[in-house]
Formats: sequence, structure tokens, C-alpha cells
Amino acid sequence: MLHNSVKEIRESLLMSKAELARKADVSPLTITRIERGYPCRMETMRKIILALGYNLTDKEKVFPGK
Repeated sequence: MLHNSVKEIRESLLMSKAELARKADVSPLTITRIERGYPCRMETMRKIILALGYNLTDKEKVFPGK
């Protein structure tokens, strides 16, 4: 399992999983799996980082150690 800050950031923005999934153009199940620490493709990480309103240079804030 990989630790990430997706859930904490999403909740701090008062954003639902469905809303994040829609903005990132991925399925809600993908968001659930990532929040639980399952690995995902680099492209999916990129979409989520941007959907949360971060720049790609801020990826460490969302996916530490990646």
C-alpha cells in the first residue's frame, strides 16, 4: 500500500469522490482505490493532481515519495 494525501486534500476542499472522479476523468472506484493506497498509473496521478487544483510540480504534496 502506498500512502498519499488524496483523501485529506479532497475532503479539505469539500469535494466528493464523484466530483473528483469527474474532474479527473477517472471512475469513482479508481478514486476509492487510490485513497486506500493502491498503486495507479502516472497518468492517473497527473489527472488527480490537476483535478485537485495543484500544479504538477506540487506532486509531492499529493503523492509523497513518488
